[in-house]
Amino acid sequence: MDKTLSLNRKFEAIAWGLLFILWGVTALFDFVPGGVGIAGSGLILLGLNAVRSLRDMPTKSRTTTLGILALVWGGLELTPLLFDLPFELSDRAIFAIVLIVLGGILLTRELPRIPKQSIEIPR
Repeated sequence: MDKTLSLNRKFEAIAWGLLFILWGVTALFDFVPGGVGIAGSGLILLGLNAVRSLRDMPTKSRTTTLGILALVWGGLELTPLLFDLPFELSDRAIFAIVLIVLGGILLTRELPRIPKQSIEIPR
């Protein structure tokens, strides 16, 4: 167990190092779109859990959730740069979509855990 804990700490340190480098690069260079830093952060967080999974270590749902949210948010920020949309994707719309994704993640994770006996529909 100590070996797994030690390896997990090393993976987390690598992920933090990558995050700080990414954030520094996006802050230093104005030509890098903001969505790149956000989406890159999501990829790093999801990559951390992928490495954990490949090593048969337990993954962390918080890291997965934040990674998915960051990837969606960054992707939405980059969408107008990559595609010619017939509508404007405002910050408010992006925030609303991220909230919807978060709600969907929480529901898909918790609904299967509810015992069927506890759900009674009144007639």
